[in-house]
Amino acid sequence: MKTIKKVFATTLLFFFLTSFSSDEGDRIIGLWEPSNGKARIKIEKIGPKYYGKIVWLKEPLDPTTNAPKLDKNNPDESMRDIPLKGYRMLKDFIYIEKDEWKEGTIYDPESGSIYSCVINMKDENTLDIRGYIGVKALGRTDVWKRLMVNKK
Repeated sequence: MKTIKKVFATTLLFFFLTSFSSDEGDRIIGLWEPSNGKARIKIEKIGPKYYGKIVWLKEPLDPTTNAPKLDKNNPDESMRDIPLKGYRMLKDFIYIEKDEWKEGTIYDPESGSIYSCVINMKDENTLDIRGYIGVKALGRTDVWKRLMVNKK
């Protein structure tokens, strides 16, 4: 019984201390624009992980149907009727340290491909987003610019 109480007390103390510490990784939270200017991505924190969803499209409507653009290139046919606006294209990032978020993925709606991804913050208003398959050295980096800072 003493062991259970010690484990419970330690766990409670850990959660208490971490809930009041500022998370340096939250600096990534905000509104970002990829280099092509075609979209705006809102990065937010859900639980301990960071996600980014499309909140604005330069061309939000499909020119042939005049309806909202859909994820027509998704390899999963059941996802092809999902609107791109609101789509979560960055998933499961964890802040490591030294301005780096890892272990996430990025989805490219233009190709329908999912890539492993690492995010590096160059300064408070610039992200290097590197997508890759297998080896990070063989990937491609895009530079995103901050449009709005998160206001907690």
